Amino acid sequence: MRTILVVLLVATPSIVLPETHSDTALLIALIAVVAAIFTFAEYNSEYPSLVEFRDAPPFNRIRFVALGITVFALSLICLGTENPTTLTQLLGSTGARLGELIDFPYSPVRLVLLVLPTDAPAESVTTLRTAAGVAYFFSIVSLAFFVLMVRFNGWPTKPGGFNVWTNLPTFDPTAGGDIVERLNRDGQINIILGFLLPFIIPALVKFASDTFSPISLESQHTMIWTVTAWAFLPSSLIMRGTAMGRIAQMVEEKRKRSHEAEEAENYLPA
Repeated sequence: MRTILVVLLVATPSIVLPETHSDTALLIALIAVVAAIFTFAEYNSEYPSLVEFRDAPPFNRIRFVALGITVFALSLICLGTENPTTLTQLLGSTGARLGELIDFPYSPVRLVLLVLPTDAPAESVTTLRTAAGVAYFFSIVSLAFFVLMVRFNGWPTKPGGFNVWTNLPTFDPTAGGDIVERLNRDGQINIILGFLLPFIIPALVKFASDTFSPISLESQHTMIWTVTAWAFLPSSLIMRGTAMGRIAQMVEEKRKRSHEAEEAENYLPA
């Protein structure tokens, strides 16, 4: 089921948009196959490699749902520019309003619009602003939902405890230093990067376009995946940082309970 969902996610723009170039379709099919094989191998292996919090739902589920909704919504917005329907018009007008609210000087949306060339058509600017507003909204909603899960539902709540090796395969608890300090430090770095990335990504795209070859956001597929990455990566990093801070808190609480139990055993009544 996870493999099928990943394939559908990758293929969503090609399915929704009426006109997709044959070369683009072949590239998307290749990416979908690679993603499907990786997902199947990762979730059917006892030894994790890259996917974090594999056994700590709903961390990855929240991120996947937010990513899927964002890609689907942006695909509908692009579809509405050519074949408008009631759904695409509703989503487009809502997204346009969101984009206008966030589009103020030095905002992430304004920086995304600066990636477009100065002579870009007004329609392309409006579409990009709408897509950026929708993507940013869904990223904020997913992040807020996860924070509420941590704050009020005590994530992770899976019975049997939290396995650091399974859920953090890229984190080595024996690398040296106190594990709580390292988790808190890595979590803070992720949160800081998450706040900075919405401003850094447009600058990097602009720099790459000016230095190497121009990146055209007027292409619908390019615009969908670029805006999705721009909105999804920062929220994903902030979620990861929040999760690592929560794990550090759990380790500290377990240490205190163990210390209190040892003291209780050392001071038994005579």
